[in-house]
Amino acid sequence: MNIWYKKFLAQGGTIIYFMLALEIAIMISPFALFFYSVFNPVFHVLGHYHATRWLTGFFFTHMIYPPGIFLQSIRIIGSIFFVFGLGIFAMCALQVYLVKIFNPHVVTKGLYRIIRHPQYSGLSVCGIGMAILWPRFITLLMLAMMISLYYFLAKDEERRMINQYGENYKGYMSKTGMFFAKRIEQAVLNFVASCGLKPYSKILFPVVIIGSLLVSGLILRAITVAKLPVQIEQNIAVVSVLPEDNIFSKTAASQLGKTEESIPLNRDETYLGYLMPVNYVMQGMIANTGEYWHLYKRHHTFQMIIDWVFHPFGHLRHAPLHQMPSEDINANVRRVILVRVEIKKGELLSAANLFALEAKRTPVAYLDMDVISGEIIKAHKVDGTTAWKGVPTPIF
Repeated sequence: MNIWYKKFLAQGGTIIYFMLALEIAIMISPFALFFYSVFNPVFHVLGHYHATRWLTGFFFTHMIYPPGIFLQSIRIIGSIFFVFGLGIFAMCALQVYLVKIFNPHVVTKGLYRIIRHPQYSGLSVCGIGMAILWPRFITLLMLAMMISLYYFLAKDEERRMINQYGENYKGYMSKTGMFFAKRIEQAVLNFVASCGLKPYSKILFPVVIIGSLLVSGLILRAITVAKLPVQIEQNIAVVSVLPEDNIFSKTAASQLGKTEESIPLNRDETYLGYLMPVNYVMQGMIANTGEYWHLYKRHHTFQMIIDWVFHPFGHLRHAPLHQMPSEDINANVRRVILVRVEIKKGELLSAANLFALEAKRTPVAYLDMDVISGEIIKAHKVDGTTAWKGVPTPIF
């Protein structure tokens, strides 16, 4: 019963993690309504309390092109880790089950010659990649918990293998690492022993994993916010979704202050405008600009997932052209989605405050603008929600 319970916890943790991590895939699928009927209450509870609100926030870009080589490299690593880790898991799982079926014995070939639990290692690498692809803090926390469960489950499995195979398995353990190559793990263990922490290793492992992942997320978020191409004019800021539109941000920011007739803005409030192509595929995550941008109604789920994983930047720029009907759009026209951001009174208007985890954001309107002449072609107020209503969506 104890073994069954541990396996259930580990497998359940894995399933929950990947449901959260694959949220973006489910968001653009016909299963979106079912998924959020289950998880939306969790997001609402977390978002209700100041101490937990940050868990629903994002620590890396998802709908804005990653600014700078470093952040672009991180995004590419996310796709590589996801595919590579999934491949390792699938290959090793197939190897183990074939051995169980045709010739039951301890598997010591392939990756098992180097590490004893390559399936767990593969899933962990895949999970790190997944966290970069869909970068919520709660995804990081669940990943840390999943890796911790794998550690304790692996320890339990090794105890049972020693009881069953005795010295043969001990000899195998002496030549291999648990999750990484023996040389790497031995160096870590030597360091832990030299610090006098070996007796506390079982407690330290989950603490270090959780702490490392969350701190890494906070650091990556700080770098991301600092690099975002934000142009500020009085009480209005504009951030461009694609790098080629950065040169139009200043024009857009200045023109937005002259929209009293179409979209009256309060001089005492702060606004953030997202500058993007008119047919930008993920605009529904910022505001409800119409059913056309409710991705889960478009029935292109599989193609979108392929683009999301294998075209790290192309899916931001080209997705609408081959997944949705294109529109006859003037090349000079861009869409600006305006969001009212409530920041603390007296604080400077800066990227750090605009994208703060605790800042309250309300969609206000969207405008189509000729970024060369500055002319506002059309403007529409929105209902104050995104296409996914109350679900926390990416803010960059």
